[in-house]
Amino acid sequence: METTESPPESTAAVPAAALNSTTPDPAVSHSASKSSPDHMEINDPIPIAEPQPQPRKRRRRRKKIFTDMISSTASRLRVIRPHSKPAAAGIDDDSLSGHHRKRRSAPDLSKEVDIEALIAISVGFPVDSLTEEEIEANVVSQIGGAEQANYIIVRNHILARWRSNVSDWLTKDHVLESIRIEHKNLVNSAYNYLLHHGYINFGVAPAIAAVKTKFSGETPKGSVIVIGAGLSGLVAARQLIFLGFRVVVLEGRSRSGGRVRTKKMSGSGGSVVGAADLGGSVLTGINGNPLGVLARQLEFPLHKVRDICPLYLPNGRTVDSDVDSKVEVSFNKLLDRVCKLRQGIMDEIKNVDISLGTALEAFRRVYKVAEEPFERMLLDWHLANLEYANATLMSNLSMAFWDQDDPYEMGGDHCFIPGGNERLIRALAEDLPIFFNRPVESVRYGSDGVIIHAGGQEYQSDVVLCTVPLGVLKKGTIEFSPELPQRKKDAIERLGFGLLNKVAILFPYDFWGGEIDTFGHLTEDPNMRGEFFLFYSYSSVAGGPLLIALVAGEAAVKFESMSPVESVNRVLEILKGIYGPKGIAVPDPVQAVCTRWGQDQFSYGSYSYVAIGASGDDYDILAESVGDRVFFAGEATNKQYPATMHGAFMSGMREAANIMRVVTRKRPSNAEAAKVNNNSSTNHERNDVDVLFENPDFEFGSFSILCDANSTDVESHCLLRVLIENGLEFGGGGGGGVYLYGLIEKKQAVELSSLGDDLKRIEVLTRVFGVRLVGRNGLCDAAESLIGRMKSGKSVPNIV
Repeated sequence: METTESPPESTAAVPAAALNSTTPDPAVSHSASKSSPDHMEINDPIPIAEPQPQPRKRRRRRKKIFTDMISSTASRLRVIRPHSKPAAAGIDDDSLSGHHRKRRSAPDLSKEVDIEALIAISVGFPVDSLTEEEIEANVVSQIGGAEQANYIIVRNHILARWRSNVSDWLTKDHVLESIRIEHKNLVNSAYNYLLHHGYINFGVAPAIAAVKTKFSGETPKGSVIVIGAGLSGLVAARQLIFLGFRVVVLEGRSRSGGRVRTKKMSGSGGSVVGAADLGGSVLTGINGNPLGVLARQLEFPLHKVRDICPLYLPNGRTVDSDVDSKVEVSFNKLLDRVCKLRQGIMDEIKNVDISLGTALEAFRRVYKVAEEPFERMLLDWHLANLEYANATLMSNLSMAFWDQDDPYEMGGDHCFIPGGNERLIRALAEDLPIFFNRPVESVRYGSDGVIIHAGGQEYQSDVVLCTVPLGVLKKGTIEFSPELPQRKKDAIERLGFGLLNKVAILFPYDFWGGEIDTFGHLTEDPNMRGEFFLFYSYSSVAGGPLLIALVAGEAAVKFESMSPVESVNRVLEILKGIYGPKGIAVPDPVQAVCTRWGQDQFSYGSYSYVAIGASGDDYDILAESVGDRVFFAGEATNKQYPATMHGAFMSGMREAANIMRVVTRKRPSNAEAAKVNNNSSTNHERNDVDVLFENPDFEFGSFSILCDANSTDVESHCLLRVLIENGLEFGGGGGGGVYLYGLIEKKQAVELSSLGDDLKRIEVLTRVFGVRLVGRNGLCDAAESLIGRMKSGKSVPNIV
């Protein structure tokens, strides 16, 4: 059989002598495996020798910082749980069984509050303060003080209450059973926030779905197009539908999941089968992880990735455990020294940022670490593991901020989902209006909404949520008109988007033993230290004898230009070198798949990292919406949880809430609409902005302009007010009318003042500048920020 090279999306045939079937597959779509592989006959299994006992080592993907415990917050917060009362007046959690509880002591309540606080921390909430999103949502009337402290207790209690039973819908009434009635306002505030931001009552449990279906029949709040059916897109779409929006999902691939792809592998006649996660695979920390919630709702068992990870030398011998421990300790000390270095120069760090690799190598030489070839191989393995965690070379990582997300990292075990993560994707995608094979070409947005061209068709909506990977944004395959703000384009350029590849091999039987989930391989070439340096055994979760070999760092880049036959033969060579000396024969593969994520036109890589010159702030900038029309989600928009599946999930929930907030703020209430419609016979009512316009910077015809006093930039924002009189005529006659407002640039204000009359001005304003005039309550965030600066009279730098 001849070997043929083919594009990443297609199947490559391989000589049966080398292996049964090898598929170069970037996990782009189901079309990636259109042709059925030929399957060779497998001889009777060779008897497997008992593997020798291996040293038990704890391996972590990256250096982590965990919050082991918190100090007792109950001593500082007011406990507001009810005492034991009759059922009609309110009961607490343990009373649901029908037995009333005895009055609990202060230490018992304190312990319960601490436990619930720990649950809130695992979800991502701070110990004794509000998140920025909570502050924006005005969950309390005043920051700090007793009200905030009590709100935090209520919020944590609601979280803990739902997390104890994630398959049922938690109502406010259920919460009020364990909170005194005088705190009903706090319950309403906390409950609504957690519900709308996707912290409770989310997921795919039948009871949850049934309740959400009732809400989806309400009058639509607006329309949203979601670009991308990956984790963030699917989650956002489901939440937006629940919040009352009309939603359409446009996906360029022929499948859902994005960078989450499970490949079904099998032998001839189904003799052996296996499910390989070619993209996102490990649930990194199960405590608080929303994907763990989905698994509980679907009753999927989770398999803990065991900490046993023996390392093997190139000659197949097991690495001595004492030397292994010594080098691992030295490696961690090198990282600690880098941390101390950057702490000492933090003020200048943005100007002197260097690569993490350069800093580590400098300290390695100074402290004479791993000077022996054997120790250097071990150190290179740990460096390869770090390159795997960050999907890039050490020379690309920012010394200053490469681990900026460590304080937020979720605790708990790292787990596999048996059968692959695509099981979660299928559940999330069920019943969603997804249009496949619709690669988006352009996004045009303005005051009237959004127009998207995808797959030769045009789609219109009020807003758009873009969830494409950072690699696609870097490539510029989607045209945005107007262009994205320079601030966002700079962040896209600064952040890194790395590469990790895999070789998944299905064997006729498990020859490596089922007592381990991982084992490592050392190499003598430092430049290729990431080549098949770590193997994952999927035998416990894939349904068959499956091994996945990882390719990280520089090796991952070179891997994309290797033929699949060459790659698989290299893996087999390593495996034979490890198990051959033990008397264990490595059988020919049944099927093999090689990923090519760097060539995938819908990702152009694997996941994000903080490159030299970038920082965690760039994740936040990437998450910023543009003009209240274009929103962004995905793992690269999540500062706390980048490069993770749960980070993508949480970003989708975040943006659904943001869209809801923006649309709700823009929509006038019925009373406000009536006031505008009935304001034809009386003068307009003065509001807080009209007071500012008593001394405008420009005034011509019916137009008044207020400029930002803190900026001389001709492109700085100005606040515009136009008086519309009875009969939709312009002001000046002294009759009744209403004021409408807008945000324009200073140079546009100058141009308007040069025009002859108001009719020409309004035509240029709306048709040329694309400005839509709105009522006072319809102004965007940028306008509100400008108004705030004008009111305060303080000198605030112009960052627009």
